[in-house]
Amino acid sequence: MAEIRLVNIVKKFDEDTVVNNLNLTIEDGSFTVIVGPSGCGKSTTLRMIAGLETPTSGEIWIGDDCVTNLEPGKRNIAMVFQNYALYPTMTVRKNIEFGLVNKKVPKAERESLIQEISDIVGLTDHLDKKPHQLSGGQRQRVALARAMVKKPKVFILDEPLSNLDAKLRGQMRRELIQLHKRLGTTFVYVTHDQVEAMSMGDQIILLDKGVTQQMDSPMNMYHDPNNVFTAEFIGTPPMNILDRVHLNTVLPTLFENVKYVGFKPEHAEIIGETEERRTDHVVLQSEILTTETLGAETIYTVSNVAGMMNVKSFDNRIMESNVVQIAIPYEKLYFFDEQKERIRFSEKDSAVSQQPKPVIVGGV
Repeated sequence: MAEIRLVNIVKKFDEDTVVNNLNLTIEDGSFTVIVGPSGCGKSTTLRMIAGLETPTSGEIWIGDDCVTNLEPGKRNIAMVFQNYALYPTMTVRKNIEFGLVNKKVPKAERESLIQEISDIVGLTDHLDKKPHQLSGGQRQRVALARAMVKKPKVFILDEPLSNLDAKLRGQMRRELIQLHKRLGTTFVYVTHDQVEAMSMGDQIILLDKGVTQQMDSPMNMYHDPNNVFTAEFIGTPPMNILDRVHLNTVLPTLFENVKYVGFKPEHAEIIGETEERRTDHVVLQSEILTTETLGAETIYTVSNVAGMMNVKSFDNRIMESNVVQIAIPYEKLYFFDEQKERIRFSEKDSAVSQQPKPVIVGGV
């Protein structure tokens, strides 16, 4: 069993608290992604799980064993770094074999393991090459193979795709997902890239300043964020967050504890000034500032009395004027309090039932 539990973990460097009272459970066999901005504590958390850093306080459990003070080599964990850390003078075969030799694994067993793992990651034809003769993706596979031959309980991957170009990153993401399904081992993956987190993980842990903002499935985190930080971090483009003061004329007294109102770019629609008013929408008179055409979708940056915001459209029509109206359905609004925590209203209190007529807010 390779469930990982972090209990009241604190990590300080001198007086700087990098991880603050972190509690989380990484399920056995899951593909868990720890994501967050630079400096949020994600790599430090990974290094503590691997045993490369010692917590200032708290406990780390792997299965039924408390490993807080156990040396890295005894945790049955394999780690893959972003720089691959391959031995440049060794062949692919020797790089994969190195750890097995140190563990005094018999030669016949080593050769069998190398062949098995090389077949899985597609390196069979490259075993006699040296790292400088390989592409970035092939070097990444060598790093993975070297970890896999140890048959670890847990794979830890620290931004392993960050040195690859966009096309190769996409390919390696798919290969890692397939590899996880094939091995069924616990994967813990750290990245600052929310696209990687959303596309790869079956559980995401979002950190900021060493504090868990939300731990959830990718779709739950996207559709049901717990706070403004999550709403603004997950999504491309992320959720638009407006100060409630700009929407006072359209929010009833029921919402007096609302400080911020959010909506997703794809939930807004651009309508012309002459189009029929929407009876169940907030409507913001706006000016289009920029247009990004991305093929299947177009991203508009617009400005209005509530500030600048993004709108994602899928109809790719040509706008006849830069002066437009942005219509957002009441039922697609998200509400947050002064501490930027999510407010969830019951169905009977929904904005839809409270709004009898459309309201145009402000000018451009």
